[in-house]
Amino acid sequence: MKPVVTRYLSAADVTAAMPPVEERLALAERTMTALVADAELPPKIGVHPRPAGSFAHAMPAALRDPDGIDLLGMKWVAGFPENRAAGLPAIHAVVVLNDPATGVPRAILDGGPITAQRTAAVSGVALSLFGPQHLARAAPRAAIIGAGVQGYSHLDVLAHVLPGVELAIHDRHQERAEALAEAARSTPGITAASTLDSARGAVAEADVVITAASFTDPANRQAMTSDWLTPNALVIPVDYATMCAAEVAEGAALFLVDDRGQFVANRQAGQFDGYPDPVSTLGVAILAGTARPSSGRVVVTHLGVGLADVVFADAIVRRAEAAGLGTALRG
Repeated sequence: MKPVVTRYLSAADVTAAMPPVEERLALAERTMTALVADAELPPKIGVHPRPAGSFAHAMPAALRDPDGIDLLGMKWVAGFPENRAAGLPAIHAVVVLNDPATGVPRAILDGGPITAQRTAAVSGVALSLFGPQHLARAAPRAAIIGAGVQGYSHLDVLAHVLPGVELAIHDRHQERAEALAEAARSTPGITAASTLDSARGAVAEADVVITAASFTDPANRQAMTSDWLTPNALVIPVDYATMCAAEVAEGAALFLVDDRGQFVANRQAGQFDGYPDPVSTLGVAILAGTARPSSGRVVVTHLGVGLADVVFADAIVRRAEAAGLGTALRG
């Protein structure tokens, strides 16, 4: 019997094999459109370990590709907020890819870099569809609330989709905001980056607002209300309803989510108290060619779906195989 060979990719391997930003955006768009008809995935299956605020989620997904390149896999992600006090990352994740025809384990990947880059790429798809490209001024203005991993992963996407962008950054830890601003200033395509003492000040003049605040900060719970925002802002929450108030989604000219089932399940669990039903999903908007409303805010909430991790992992494994990256685990 032929031995099973499973490729293991560390975080460094995953980073080295990560596709360039243009391909990441294409992978994110493929994921969003596949969710409309070609994918199977349940809402996140979760358990909650003893430390307060901790969780572990299983995120299985299958893609039945019309072109015949099916995908099968799962992300297993655990979040332990108290890890920060011990100098450990708060989030740990692995992605497992299986052969879709046999179920044989194909690869195991560190999920950290995948989570960061697939999330930013989905934001990039929303930016491409509904961003401020229509504005006459050469320098669109964007704000990032939260200077953690997601803040960094969004820099390349903002620079690529909104070249010349001016960035305002807020984090409750000023040193983290300053570090992200320094990284932004060295990112080609970002014209300027500044830090502000308050989240409200950071978003006050922004055409695009990306919220990536800590889930465990109760002071921010739905703090960003409509009066904080410019009338035609594109709001992209990647922190569920941590920052963005329900009234912002309620009053939006267009409110979209990545996956309706995931959103409804999380709303029933209390994650989106007061939020309305979404108008549609990002994938449907892509396929329908939905235009940005002539006036009013657009809110695109994406919760993160396991299919995105699987689609990105497949592309990364293919690049890793070509480059000889990773470790072969023989069963």
